[in-house]
Order: sequence, then C-alpha cells, then structure tokens
Amino acid sequence: MVEESFDGSEAGTPESVWRAWQHTYPAADLAGCRDMVVVAPHPDDEILGVGGLVSTASAAGIDVRIVAVTDGGGSHEDSPTVTREHLIAERPEESRRALTQLGVDVEPIRLGIPDGDVAAHENDVAEAVARVLTPESWCLTTWRGDRHPDHEATARACLTAASRTGVRVIEYPVWMWHWARPDHPDVPWDRAHAVALEPHVLAAKKAAVQEFRTQIAPLSEHPADRAVLPPHVLDRLLRPYEVIFL
Repeated sequence: MVEESFDGSEAGTPESVWRAWQHTYPAADLAGCRDMVVVAPHPDDEILGVGGLVSTASAAGIDVRIVAVTDGGGSHEDSPTVTREHLIAERPEESRRALTQLGVDVEPIRLGIPDGDVAAHENDVAEAVARVLTPESWCLTTWRGDRHPDHEATARACLTAASRTGVRVIEYPVWMWHWARPDHPDVPWDRAHAVALEPHVLAAKKAAVQEFRTQIAPLSEHPADRAVLPPHVLDRLLRPYEVIFL
C-alpha cells in the first residue's frame, strides 16, 4: 500500500484549533450546476468531503453521479482480523448505505482500481472520468494537494479529464484538515469557499458516516486494526459547512 505523506495514526490539528481560527470563507456559488460528477478515491471520500453538498444537490434536482476510483481494500493492510477481500466486498456496501442516508439514489460507478495504486492507473482513471462527463458537468474531486497519494492522483486524473472535455473542476479537501494548520502556506485559501449545510443535511451526513463501520471503530485491539476515521478525524469533517476549492 502506498503511504501517505502524513501519519494518520496521530491526532493531527485539533478541530478546536480550526474553530479558534474563525476564518470567514465566502459562500460557494453553485448556481447553474445541472450535472454533478463526484469522484471519490475511496468508497467514503464522497461522503466525508462533500456529502452534504451531494445531498443538497440531489434534493434540488441536480443529476448527481458518483465515481468510486478504488476498491477500498487497503485500509487495514496488516489486519489480523479482516482480509483485503472482505474490505473490497464490504466498503462499497457501506458507501451505498451512506448514500441512502443522504437521500441520494444513485449507484456509484466503480472503477475497481487497487487501493493505494491510483497513480499507476492515472491515465485509465482520466479516460474513465472523461467518459462520464458531459458538457454540462461539474466535476468534484479530492484536492490535488491533499497529501494522500490516491487523493492527489485522482485529482490529477480529473484535471486531465476536464482539460479534454472543458468542464469545470471543483476540489474538496479531506486529509488537509489533519496535517495543515490555519494559514498553512501550502493551502490555496484564496480558492476556499464554504457550502453551508442545513441542520437536517448535517444530521443526514452524520448518519451516513456511521455506516462506515469498517473505518470509524477499531476492528480489534491490534494496532493494525485501529480506526481509520476515529472521532477526532470525524470532528473536522462533520462541521455545519463543507469547504471546496473553486
């Protein structure tokens, strides 16, 4: 499995630090969006990063499609409890249940790229995404600077696909909130905009995240079975708003 350029087992930047920053993000203007293609490196990133936006868009009648790039099998590489095959089978089901919690009735397009290996298949991903896009599509992808190799490779593939089709690309951070700090120089804060979530949408997103059972709780007491998304990570992703880079 390809390693991140940060340690996900560490606490990272606490949500209290982000709250204390009191940064004001301009509101994202999504008027004119009729077709939304959300590309997720793993079968949960679409919920963690922009689940509220996806739910709101779907409820507004926007055509939403999800592209799941990897099979999600690498989240617990050395686990004595679950196999890669079990995760490959279970994580898409978790994603389906999460989308149902959000009121989004869509079956994700699953590319089946091995988890941790997106960079080696970047051209294939770009071609697959380009086939899904239409001239009216807005393409949402993880941020190109998120410091998770699958997230960054997915972003590059989407940018390539968009350059071929001329569609708009919107990026969403996931792990940035873990390793960055307020005013971090590597973050394009001038592009950051907020999508406010109505209380019922935030509640639905929180319920959706609870469907990721293989990710949010330890699978056993073994260190390799630690939760990938423990509470302190989720705190940063379950705010009453989501941040996107326009």
